Amino acid sequence: MPHPDGGPALFRLVRFWSRRWSTPPSLDDQRVRHVEVLSAVTAAGQESTIGAVARQLGIDRSGAGRFVRDAVEVGLLQRHAADPDRRRAAVSPTPEGRALLAAALDWQRDAFAELTATWRPADRERFAGYLQRLADEQGA
Repeated sequence: MPHPDGGPALFRLVRFWSRRWSTPPSLDDQRVRHVEVLSAVTAAGQESTIGAVARQLGIDRSGAGRFVRDAVEVGLLQRHAADPDRRRAAVSPTPEGRALLAAALDWQRDAFAELTATWRPADRERFAGYLQRLADEQGA
């Protein structure tokens, strides 16, 4: 068997998914941005300021501010004073925001299960662990 060539295989999959992968019917482009913002806010934790969200998303503060504003307007995030510096605003998910994020994560888990449905459970778990490790090491 030839030596596995992970780099090209990874990018082949990324290109394939970026051209063909459809989002669930309930997730249009705006909803996908909302899910990304909710994920960033959750990852930022207690310090979920615009700056922290921008760092999580890898975009500038202005872009993050627009994404947060949009999510606040549709009731997925709520603004509050940041602790201990009460001059800054922080955001946190509303119950509706938590529900949307949970639904998106469930869909992602279902997609992974579908993609690896023919794999042995041990292989699926090992691959999931490697994907998580790669994401964690890259700060994704």
